[in-house]
Amino acid sequence: MVESSDEVVAVSISDAGVATIRLQNGKVNALSRAVLRRLREIALDFHASPPKSVVITGSDRIFAAGAEISEFGGPDEAAEIGLLFTEALCAVAAIPRVVIAAVSGPALGGGCELALACDLRIASTSAKFGQPEILLGIIPGGGGTQRLVRTIGVGRAKEMIFSGRQVRADEALQFGLVNEVVEPEHFMVRVNEVAEMYAKGPLQAQALAKAAMDDGIDMSLLDGLQREQRAFIDVFGTDDAGIGVASFLESGPGAASFTGR
Repeated sequence: MVESSDEVVAVSISDAGVATIRLQNGKVNALSRAVLRRLREIALDFHASPPKSVVITGSDRIFAAGAEISEFGGPDEAAEIGLLFTEALCAVAAIPRVVIAAVSGPALGGGCELALACDLRIASTSAKFGQPEILLGIIPGGGGTQRLVRTIGVGRAKEMIFSGRQVRADEALQFGLVNEVVEPEHFMVRVNEVAEMYAKGPLQAQALAKAAMDDGIDMSLLDGLQREQRAFIDVFGTDDAGIGVASFLESGPGAASFTGR
């Protein structure tokens, strides 16, 4: 396993090729300017040299409680912090691999927005999600008004943002905010199991499918279908497409051993 860390974020890559980004900024894992800059840096490194899959997590007790409130001020500070959030979370969202948010404990404000920037969210039963900014007289500034709507729909997103209330893991699963809920004693075992499953998959096909979906969500249906067709053509130029098709014809589905190329 390859590991590196700094004061606020730790990164490790397992022998299976799963990269784990762990927030470690004090008791509440506040998403300070330093954390956001580091997240952006790590994500951009993964654009250039992707691992096989990515997990973003915090501690057993908390994922991330949100932005560093002590850094707030007036409109000028808001502009700086908002830009940092946008750049960091968009960089995370654009990592060309499956990115999993492993959420144990609260994911609030910017923490919820970071989880929403990931492709999948696996939650411990202790997890709670919320956009409580309205309780401070402000609104989400890290993508909450946009990504939450796209994930759980307009009505539920508005209710969460207007009220600022926290949603427990079981309700988040019902909303479609999380993909899976796991008991704490099995939580990281299950997260790593899922991450390793994707790491063994056809990585180029995953990347092409992810890009087609992420691009297509803001397109008309016709433009989205055309975007899909470009990706569909491109994927047949990968080694794994030949391996997968040949394996299916010989042994049926699910038997291919992909190379990631």
